[in-house]
Amino acid sequence: MKDNYYRQLLENNKEWVKKKIDDDPHYFEELSKGQTPPVLWIGCADSRVPANQITGTLPGEIFVHRNIANMVVHTDMNMLSVLDYAVNTLKVHHIIVCGHYGCGGVEAAMHNKSLGLINKWIRNIKEVYQENITELKKLDSDEKRFDRLVELNVIAQVYDLAKTSIVQQSWIDETGLEIHGWVYGLNDGIIKDLKVTMHSTSHLDDIFTLNLKKTQE
Repeated sequence: MKDNYYRQLLENNKEWVKKKIDDDPHYFEELSKGQTPPVLWIGCADSRVPANQITGTLPGEIFVHRNIANMVVHTDMNMLSVLDYAVNTLKVHHIIVCGHYGCGGVEAAMHNKSLGLINKWIRNIKEVYQENITELKKLDSDEKRFDRLVELNVIAQVYDLAKTSIVQQSWIDETGLEIHGWVYGLNDGIIKDLKVTMHSTSHLDDIFTLNLKKTQE
């Protein structure tokens, strides 16, 4: 059965290619010429949250980076490399951090069970929990606390993006880059805009604002 499923993926690919060519004989020819996506998507690795499908976009329209619980960790060279390439080479106009309700990584961070290597990753979410403990304790159910922590985690990642030299340099250079925070609902398919949009360091504490100079034209 496992082998059949594996082979079915290859058959699905052939059917998809045929459909694309039937709709547009030049589709892959045009796609192969390069990419100029306006958006960098930092999302959760959860298989139920595919960026293109839930936003109704096509291949080439969103540059995607995914990890457990849509984290922006300043020591994560993978994420930083994607961010640098998206901002400085692809010249994206928007960065969207998109979490989702029911996120397993966020849920794990709310408990004390040891999960091996992932303990180090979700520690970042535990810190978001601790920083917002007063607000979370006021909520009257674990479900509400879970949903709110998902939102707070996204907001924290937006702020962590704003603290990077990559993003701040883009703002100094007045490229028009904006950062947004969204949460996707697995139960209804709707994306919630958390209304946390940043286009400058004005919302950051001074200690996080880097002393950068405008890039020479």
